[in-house]
Amino acid sequence: MSPKTNPDPTALSQTFSCTTSTHTFTLKWTSLGDPNSAPLIFIHGTPWSSRVWKPFALALSRHYHVYLFDNPGFGDSPLEKPLPNAPETQNLNNVVELDADLARQSEAYAHLFKHWQQSWGDKKPHVVAHDHGGLMSLRAYLLHDCEYASLCLINVVAIGPFGQGLFRSVAENPESFRGLPDVAFEGILESYIRQAAYFEVGKEMMGVLKGPWVREGGKKGLVRQLCQANWRSTEEVEGRYGEVGEGIPVKVIWGVEDRWIPVETAGRLGEALKAREVVIVEEAGHLSFIDQAGQVGVELGTWLRDVSGKDEDLERRGNAA
Repeated sequence: MSPKTNPDPTALSQTFSCTTSTHTFTLKWTSLGDPNSAPLIFIHGTPWSSRVWKPFALALSRHYHVYLFDNPGFGDSPLEKPLPNAPETQNLNNVVELDADLARQSEAYAHLFKHWQQSWGDKKPHVVAHDHGGLMSLRAYLLHDCEYASLCLINVVAIGPFGQGLFRSVAENPESFRGLPDVAFEGILESYIRQAAYFEVGKEMMGVLKGPWVREGGKKGLVRQLCQANWRSTEEVEGRYGEVGEGIPVKVIWGVEDRWIPVETAGRLGEALKAREVVIVEEAGHLSFIDQAGQVGVELGTWLRDVSGKDEDLERRGNAA
């Protein structure tokens, strides 16, 4: 008899669908931990998925009700579908449909957020975001009335300039990359992932990171996402970042060796957001939470403890007495 394997609690077992004025969305998600605990949302970026948060989600689910989801077109969530009669969206050379300011993805996240919110009562979630998840979380807060208890941003897309390296090359020649043989495309993908990390990415983690993009249709999807990343736009919200720090506690964490978004951005973003704290992580790249998982884990745990509210701790102790 073969031994039973325990199901992965971070597997995205739930499905949420919504429709906006232009598109329909289907998002895969899950939650873990005690539903009575304070909610904690993790948001991934390009070209990752919710799988990057697995060790943090498992550890923090002891104290929080943790939510994971895949953005539209990433991981297990399919690409959004335009409504038949919706106006045409912006295109690059009529080849790659763009949502450069993440308006659609942010709106889909906001719908999912408000679906979850129905079970929270008066509680507000803590939010941890990486890469373009940063811009999504900020748009949702500023434009869609998604209220947070706190916000922690890790090597995020939120303040320009953007469009460097492979992002620009793909955006300028999308069809050339989509026409590459699979083996060549996979080699470029692996090189791209390695550039995001300071240390060598192990075989298992490499499989997790590249997996969604080597499946059928993955090549086209990745080219689309890289084109979006090159043409990123933040004008609609960047001038309002000060409102975020005035309303909630904000922390910025940044890997000093980030080759995609230079570490100087951390200070500029922290100032714009009126962040309480900006932490620079040595020997860490864009994937700072993978390069220095221990340090980033401690930073997250300390931050969440500090912003979770001492009144809640006192209330729990009083009830225990």
